[in-house]
Amino acid sequence: MKSCIKRGNKLKNWEQKYREIAVIVEKELSCSAHDMDHVWRVYNLAHRLVGEKDRVDIDILLISALLHDIARVKEDSDSTGKINHAVLGAEMAEDILIGLGYPGEKIAKIKHCIISHRYRAEHEPQTIEAKLLFDADKLDVLGAVGVARSFMFAGKYSGKMYSDVPVDRYIRENLEGGKHNGKIKDISRHTPNLEFETKFVRISERLYTNAAKEIARERLEYMRGFFARLEKEISGMM
Repeated sequence: MKSCIKRGNKLKNWEQKYREIAVIVEKELSCSAHDMDHVWRVYNLAHRLVGEKDRVDIDILLISALLHDIARVKEDSDSTGKINHAVLGAEMAEDILIGLGYPGEKIAKIKHCIISHRYRAEHEPQTIEAKLLFDADKLDVLGAVGVARSFMFAGKYSGKMYSDVPVDRYIRENLEGGKHNGKIKDISRHTPNLEFETKFVRISERLYTNAAKEIARERLEYMRGFFARLEKEISGMM
């Protein structure tokens, strides 16, 4: 676990709690695209995005990063489509943190970070910690990592690598409310290039910090080139 917090007894106490939390989270995660590798990438990105002038409670930010996807497997395995991993995850986090002796005020702030981290949701981040977590989580779906994760996700649901369905039609037919940020109805129809067109290209406009926007621009440039080439290779143009 990497950290740029000054060393000391407080850090040792924090790291011990982080390890305890990480063990709990790892037991809950089993899907390839939202595993502990993703959790640690978000953890490190969140730490990287903290600016010198930001008044951030690092403890809230890093614990939220560790716990943000704890209910993801439960949502993915729910055939009813009623589970929202951000909402359920906040509830699960509360139980865990109570058991670790965290005060109610801090738990409430962590729950807000978790419940507002999702792209396809109505909850907006209100605190600096929640905004940093949101940005870090979104950056992890961009760039080379984002390409790899999207194909891992497609493989998990036996999806295709590419779809030539018009984006507007796809949004209308397979995203709730006919909105680009609506919840996916039939995951088997959701291909990596459609994820790019309906979500990834719009992420920059949703980010809160300048540092995240700068990273996103470079990562998106890479993805545009990749999916443009993929389309040409599939069509036999290259």
